[in-house]
Amino acid sequence: MSQELIEAITEMREEDAVAIARRLLDAGVDPLEVLDACREAMAIIGRRFETGESFIPELILAGEILSQISAVVKPRMQQSAESHKLGKVVLGTVQGDIHDIAKDIVGFMLDINGFEVTDLGVDVAPEKFVAAVKETGAKIVGLSGFLTLAFDPMKYTVQALKNAGLADVRIMIGGGQIDENIRQYTGADAYGKDAMAAVAIAKSWI
Repeated sequence: MSQELIEAITEMREEDAVAIARRLLDAGVDPLEVLDACREAMAIIGRRFETGESFIPELILAGEILSQISAVVKPRMQQSAESHKLGKVVLGTVQGDIHDIAKDIVGFMLDINGFEVTDLGVDVAPEKFVAAVKETGAKIVGLSGFLTLAFDPMKYTVQALKNAGLADVRIMIGGGQIDENIRQYTGADAYGKDAMAAVAIAKSWI
């Protein structure tokens, strides 16, 4: 069933994809499973982009499809958020990358798990992360990046935070192509393979 959703997204069938997502949710499928299918579809589209089979317009359309699915999924995931906030997190997709679905899911999951999230959006320059951390007093930063071109901006952002004297701020990274090697390359403190991992990391840091 989720394979059908993956195909609809990778084939850019916008209305079908949203309708299939609704149908899965109505049938009692776990919202996280639906989001996983979305992530898998985006990984396929990302690989096509990297090999020149897809282009920026497809990435943007896929992002729009996923935003619509996300809007359908989110209300089903609402659970009692803790009334007091556990800590503050600054979140954003790094410079040069315009993907927001994974970031949005992470932000949403952090929010319902009791964190106060400042979402800077996409294509965020290193200095904007620095300014937001200083302004909010956040001790956790989440850098999202979907494509391999995000690796260097992640590295520069980690460096910018350290250069700004924010050594006590912990930084996690995540996204399509991220793994432990990329974490080491960027100098980040941790990488999360999905939204639940990001929540677990954030909780372990407070």
